[in-house]
Amino acid sequence: MEGSQKSSTGLKVGLGILLVLFLVTAFYTSKLYSEKQENEKLLVNEKKQVMNDLNNMAKDYDEAIAESEIKNQDLIAARERIQGLMDSLKVSQNSVGSLWNYKKKYMALQEEMDVLLTENDRLKGENQYLASSLDSTQVQLAERTMFTDSLLVQNTELATVVKDAAALQTVGLVGMGVIERNSGKQIPTERATRSDKIKVCFTVAKNMLTEAGDKELYVQVIDPKNNVLGSNDQIEFEDQVLNYSLISRFNYENRNLNICEYINELKDSKFEKGRYQVNVFSDKALVSSSEFELK
Repeated sequence: MEGSQKSSTGLKVGLGILLVLFLVTAFYTSKLYSEKQENEKLLVNEKKQVMNDLNNMAKDYDEAIAESEIKNQDLIAARERIQGLMDSLKVSQNSVGSLWNYKKKYMALQEEMDVLLTENDRLKGENQYLASSLDSTQVQLAERTMFTDSLLVQNTELATVVKDAAALQTVGLVGMGVIERNSGKQIPTERATRSDKIKVCFTVAKNMLTEAGDKELYVQVIDPKNNVLGSNDQIEFEDQVLNYSLISRFNYENRNLNICEYINELKDSKFEKGRYQVNVFSDKALVSSSEFELK
């Protein structure tokens, strides 16, 4: 009888231990499953972030390729490498090792992009400089024209000759959008969204009949919506009112003088896409006009 009671007690103790072990095992199994689910969720989110970063990098390359007047094979090849990495990432496993490998490849592509885009901006700047240097011929033609005109008016009254021939003249007027780096370096761009400023450059032509000293010209930049950019101040000349973007002030010494002025982007928005009109006035007289376009 006593042996039977001991056997029953031992059985109960054994079942109790088994129940405790089962409950502990079930608890840790549930905890491990939850941790696995959470880790997989984190890996999926990390994978999405890497894919978004690659997409943004691809868009930067697409924009740079579209802006390049000459087909840049280095940019195209780099863009294809990004696409290949994106395609591979889409079908990759969600593992820590795999994701870290893709992150390292992304960082290497980021370094490569910084180098390629900087070089591409430099080449665009050089092309812009070569284009503007052609205006030197226009400067020489303007000097000849002014000299010829001075001979043709010799038979007019002296006061009229002096007034007309001594007026300031500008040539080579160009406007463009520019990207301004933190270093102060400026890169021309045709993209409205990338333009930090509008740059207006012109040459005040040599005129020995103009009295040397401090001079000023009124620069007017009109955007595609017919708004006058910049300060948009007004000045009255008898019966005429002029809205101008800025006043270009300089010291004139009877020789060709190259001048560049800038208009900052709007406080609440970027520059508009479309065609811009640039005008330069000497008092109320329009002395130069030009157009450019931002895409």
